[in-house]
Parts: sequence; structure tokens; C-alpha cells
Amino acid sequence: MKTAITELFGIEHPIIQGGMHYVGFAEMASAVSNAGGLGLITGLTQRTPELLAKEIARCRDMTDKPFGVNLTFLPTFSAPPYPEYIAAIREGGVKIVETAGRSPEQYMPALKAGGIKVIHKCTSVRHSLKAEQIGCDAVSVDGFECGGHPGEDDMPNMILLPRAAEELKIPFVASGGMADARSLVAALAMGAAGMNMGTRFIATKEAPVHENVKEALVAATELDTRLVMRALRNTERVLNNKGVEQLLEIEREKGKSLKIEDIHDQVAGVYPKVMIDGDMDAGAWSCGMVVGLIHDIPTVKELIDRIMADAERLIRQRLTGFLDGAGQRPAAARAMA
Repeated sequence: MKTAITELFGIEHPIIQGGMHYVGFAEMASAVSNAGGLGLITGLTQRTPELLAKEIARCRDMTDKPFGVNLTFLPTFSAPPYPEYIAAIREGGVKIVETAGRSPEQYMPALKAGGIKVIHKCTSVRHSLKAEQIGCDAVSVDGFECGGHPGEDDMPNMILLPRAAEELKIPFVASGGMADARSLVAALAMGAAGMNMGTRFIATKEAPVHENVKEALVAATELDTRLVMRALRNTERVLNNKGVEQLLEIEREKGKSLKIEDIHDQVAGVYPKVMIDGDMDAGAWSCGMVVGLIHDIPTVKELIDRIMADAERLIRQRLTGFLDGAGQRPAAARAMA
């Protein structure tokens, strides 16, 4: 399948693995890239630019396909040395960067000087247009369904994606709620040139996380995520657990006076406890509503191959069947729905 995104990034399939804290290691990124998608190393999971440089080198040993680095600009307890991280990316020969959080505008000259293509994750049309204006090559349009930070507009992808298609000149991918062939075909129908999957890729054999995490994703339903930090206008969608319930109780008690320090224990240092140690009640970690569509733990290649094969069947059989006046839905389409 060829789209503006596969052409832009030199990949076989229009599927991008989103940057995920303590998930986007070389093992994850290389598995996705080797399967024909675009894998991403999560830059800030590496504590220093020097460690990021080593992770990039490790990934290059695992794949000869294009891969990128995610660099997230978000309010943190201590500001990372972003120029040094960008230098590590450039020196590592990486030509694709996914930026997220705050606008990457001040860092665009350094990225572009390295010949890097930038795809910025946006939760609104206005932010997408700003990304286009400052020179981003593509946008990842993030609906309210997504894990992590969905912005403050609460706009689902059924509205957000067509609106983005109406306004943008640069290509974009759909992010949030993406899990399978149905997601991809729907995203393409609404104007996207591909999709970005985060949560779904955690439930794969190659994902370098504790088995408890994968099993929790399979067991969860679409009703098992919660929104936290809304009072701080830093809303995050997370998988519910005991730590999250404690966090929500603190938020109820503090109300509008809530400060980030009040929930420090429930949000800081949680990812290694969850992803490495398998402590599923440690606190808040990003998870999308799409968890309700995760029912197995395939290899990354099996997942991507299945998505692409099912997408072709959906387009060629089910959708063209409607135009041909088919009286019944094809059996293959019924199996996928």
C-alpha cells in the first residue's frame, strides 16, 4: 500500500509505532521497522543524550530499515537538555523525528539542518496548522481516544480527522483508537495517509515490557481507562489501577487547588515500576481506550501483516461489495468486524 506517508518516510506499510515511555527501546523500534512500518525509539526514556546515542546505534544493528526517534516536549520536574538530545539524533544518522507535547518550533532549525523529517503529534486542527506553518513534514492527529495526553478539547477522531483533512496541506496519520485493519481503513477514508499505534504495540511479543503489562492489556476493556491531571490542564489517559484510584481521590480532595506536587508519588517514576517490574498498581501510565480491541499478543510482524491483509480484504471485498450491490457481507469481512 502506497500513501503519502509511506513515500515520505520510505516505509512499506503506512503504520507508525508511537513513542512510548519505557517501551520505545531498540527492540520495539527495530521490530516495527523490520515488519515494514516505522519504529520509533523514545528519546526521553534514555536518561542522557549519550545513552540515546547508544540506543540509536543498538537499533541500527537490529535493522537496516528506516526508524526514528520520538522527542516529547512536556512540562517535567526537570527540563531535559533538548539540544543535546537533538545532537545525538543527528550524529546517529536518524532522519525521522516524531515530536510531541509543546511546539517544536524553537528546535526546528536544528532538526532541519540535520536533514530530518519531522512529524508532530497534535490534538487539534489549530495545532496541526501551526505544525504545518513552522515546517513540519507531517502531522500525527491525536484523537480524544488516545493513551497519554489527548489535549483539552476532548475531540474524537471521527470529527478531528475529517477536519484535519479539510485544512491541512501536509500528510497526516491518525492516532488514538488505532488497533487493526478497521482502524486503518477508517483512517484512510477520513483523509489520513496512515495510522500511528501506541497501546496496541505494547501487547506484542517483542515489546520489551513485563508480561504482566501485556496480560493486563488483553484483560482490560474499553471502560478501563481514566483521565487524570485535568485540573492541571495536562490531561493524561491512563489504565486504571490502585495507584490511579489514589491519584483521583487526591484530585477530588484538592479540586482546583491541585498542584503537580500533590500527585508526585502517583505520576513520577511509575514507568520502570510498571514496565520493568510488572507492578500494575504502581500509578499512572498511558493507555488508550483502544485497549478494548486488544485480544492477543502476536509478534509485531504477525500484527502488521494481519492488519495489511485484512485492510485489503475490507477495501476490495466489503466496501466494493456495497457498490456492487452485494446482498450479503462477504464471510471474510464478517470475520473481521
